[in-house]
Amino acid sequence: MSGRKDFLSQQAPENYVAGLGRGATGFTTRSDLGPAREGPSEDQIKEALAKRAAQLGAPTPSAYGAVEKKEEEDDDDRFQDPENEVGLFATGAYDRDDDEADRIYQDIDERMDRRRKIRREAREKQERDEYEAKNPKIQQQFADLKRSLGSVTDEQWQNIPEVGDLTGKNRRTKQNSKQRFYAVPDSVIAGARNSTEFDTSVSDGAQTNRSGSDNLDGTMTNFADIGAARDKVLQVNLDKAAMGSAEANSGSVSTIDPKGYLTSLAKTDLRSKDFDIGDVKRVESLLQSVIRTNSRHPPGYIALARLHELAGKPVKARDVMSQCCTLNPHSEDGWLENIRLNEGHNAKVIAAAAVKENPQSTRLWTRATELETDQQSKKRVLRRALDLLPKSVVLWKQLVQLSQDESEARLLLSKACSEIPAAIELHLALARIVETVDEARKVLNTCRRANPKNAEVWIAATRLEEQVGSKNTSNIMKRGVQSLANENAMLKREEWIEQAEKCEEEGAVLTGQCIIKETLSYGLDEDDDRKKLFMEDAQASISRGRYEIARAIYAYILRIWPTSKSAWEASANLEKVHGKREDLWNVLEKAVEAVPQADDLWIQYANEKYQSGDVDGARIVLGKAFNQSPSENIYLEAINLEAKNGQIDQARELLQQARQEAGTDRVWIKSVAFARTHPEINETNSSIALDLVNQALQLYPSNWKLWAQKAQIYTTLSLVPQAREAYTTGTRANPKSVTLWLLLSRLEEMQAGSVVKARSVLDRAKAQNPKNERLWLESVRLERRAGNVTAAKNLMARALQPGECHKSGMLWSERIWHLEPRTQRKPLSLEAVKVVESDPTLFVTVARVFWAERKLEKAVTWFEKAILLDSDVGDTWAWYWKFLEMHGGEEKRADVLEKLRLAEPRHGEAWAAVRKGVGREGWGVERVLEEVVRGLE
Repeated sequence: MSGRKDFLSQQAPENYVAGLGRGATGFTTRSDLGPAREGPSEDQIKEALAKRAAQLGAPTPSAYGAVEKKEEEDDDDRFQDPENEVGLFATGAYDRDDDEADRIYQDIDERMDRRRKIRREAREKQERDEYEAKNPKIQQQFADLKRSLGSVTDEQWQNIPEVGDLTGKNRRTKQNSKQRFYAVPDSVIAGARNSTEFDTSVSDGAQTNRSGSDNLDGTMTNFADIGAARDKVLQVNLDKAAMGSAEANSGSVSTIDPKGYLTSLAKTDLRSKDFDIGDVKRVESLLQSVIRTNSRHPPGYIALARLHELAGKPVKARDVMSQCCTLNPHSEDGWLENIRLNEGHNAKVIAAAAVKENPQSTRLWTRATELETDQQSKKRVLRRALDLLPKSVVLWKQLVQLSQDESEARLLLSKACSEIPAAIELHLALARIVETVDEARKVLNTCRRANPKNAEVWIAATRLEEQVGSKNTSNIMKRGVQSLANENAMLKREEWIEQAEKCEEEGAVLTGQCIIKETLSYGLDEDDDRKKLFMEDAQASISRGRYEIARAIYAYILRIWPTSKSAWEASANLEKVHGKREDLWNVLEKAVEAVPQADDLWIQYANEKYQSGDVDGARIVLGKAFNQSPSENIYLEAINLEAKNGQIDQARELLQQARQEAGTDRVWIKSVAFARTHPEINETNSSIALDLVNQALQLYPSNWKLWAQKAQIYTTLSLVPQAREAYTTGTRANPKSVTLWLLLSRLEEMQAGSVVKARSVLDRAKAQNPKNERLWLESVRLERRAGNVTAAKNLMARALQPGECHKSGMLWSERIWHLEPRTQRKPLSLEAVKVVESDPTLFVTVARVFWAERKLEKAVTWFEKAILLDSDVGDTWAWYWKFLEMHGGEEKRADVLEKLRLAEPRHGEAWAAVRKGVGREGWGVERVLEEVVRGLE
């Protein structure tokens, strides 16, 4: 066998670097550092490369595999020289303009840097301060402790406890000690082996002793031993339960002392946690060091006592607090903690010692009173306390509360008021229980003289006058406000309103109204927008349920601005929602007298009369309105009133009179609609309606409603060309009327059956009315009805572009429900809400999506959001009602229906179509709701 080593076992050549021939340069690891050998030098590498190149017949490479090239000196200055540009601008000349441009740009940069410098430095400083506040250095955390070390004495240094050894070596030693292994005896192994064996032999003799391994009998069971063991286990469990141990098994306990069991439960909370004994001892040593260092520091004793209590050592805790009270006899907290740790007679003894050392401590006297069980003992302790603390309001209040006789309480309060004239609570309590009003006034006057800067006394005096039915209530409050203003003790406006609402809550409505009357304008100038501020105050009181205070605020506003229409409307709305019908009538009566030219108030007054069943009263109101302001609104309301009551001829006469005296476009539109619906449309009535609409168009040729009425009359008579001509003429007269364009498009689609013409009409309409969501929606629906879903999607994509109607809730709803699969509805809804933010139509769509997924609570939330956003949209109410018919209760539906009556919605695609249909002018909201819900998909 050859003695030559194999290739991998041979020693590497000198200066060998693996992969050097293919361009590798080697690398250095941690082991290469230190006293290891150096690698080949650059000359050696070049020599090796030259030798290999000579062998291969190739040119000599450089040290790292690249052909040697001439070194070039770095000339960084050429990049700074404007005359030495290279590349794209090498041939350009650097002239004066270039120099000026460079200077201008430099000036701009410097100026922008100066402008941003202050904000940048402020932002950086704020971020640095926030970071340092959240991540303080250890030096900063212990700065106060380091300063306090200067006052530490040598004795205190000697008393500092030794910190436990927590080094890695100690931990490893403990871990190794836990992992020691011991030799297992053979008897244990034999026992484990025999435990799984079954002996099938039967012994003829008596049962042998189980301790002998040779006499085991697998067929015999010693029930006596089992019963004894069971009794022993049961006894142990009972003993644990009786001792209040948390380890007792409650399922095996049959009889437990109730008091002891409750006590054990109270202690279980403290002992239920698993505490590490080492942690407890470590904390105990630290706290012991605290109290040794400063024996006059009661919080340290309290912390140590509670630690012992937590560890289940109440006796030791009591000893600690006893020591604390001995060394700190004037510490209230220490005595209170000591009393808490003791019970029964011991606690009373400690309390007696505590009040003896601290006779001026109200807290200790109160705790001593609580320890007594009978009323007489409590009173005796409180009287003893008041002998030492006659100025303590707390003790006087406790003693009065213990008094069962009113005369005794009156005497005690009289004594307390004489001792503490500044105690407002005691004076007010005495004023409430004195026998006569004069005595109560005398008590309040005494309190007022002792407390001239307190508003509660004046409020109490005003409430007293209200209770006795005096007419001097307002004067008392007025005097009080003047007195407080002289003393510079006036409360803020918001605080006065709060006091007034508190009076209403406690039943003193008249006092609250007097407070509002005297203080609402306090601190405001005439230049301030007082009316707006007062209206906001009234709305805030209404939102908090303080309707009487809101009425007082509205009354105050109307005293200053008696002709304010908005204030009268707000006051009437308050009475309508939260008041009685008679109060509403009174407010409206005063409103029409104050503002006789306000048609809305007259109409609301007449409607309230009519809704209550007083038709004659409504006629009287409208008659007065005619005398004050014979406007078109009054005429139309009178016409509606007569039409609702079946007085067709009288309504027709009123219409003729209205056309002559107030011939506005609304009157003509109402005349045409009345002619179409009373009675049913026939050839004669259609002719009358056409004559009326032609006369109206001569007066108002640009009114789109008149052109729509004319076209609808022709459509009813099946005269499609004439209807088309009417719509076309109307669009030329009023090209901005979107409704006319929509009606013309639907005429071409439905009546003529030409989708192409309908599409052309909508295109012309969008040219005249760009970025209109209704026109885009109709275009999408036209393609969808024609079966062109792809075209509908393309139109929808164009409509939802940022330049068009990307924030239209109607378009998003159409896309979610009709152009996308069911699985995409919820993600699209989320995207739409982010884009649109607030739109009642979109909110209803989101609610319907949750409804379809059976998430009913979320659906209700979104329905109510839509109603709060705009209660005038009837479609929202209709969808909500349809939802409640399936998933709502009777109470909820009744509540929603009541809110619907108050809202009286007028808009909405489906709602308006039903409400404004021919022959439906007199329908109420319930009937319209029923019809709309029936037509919803």
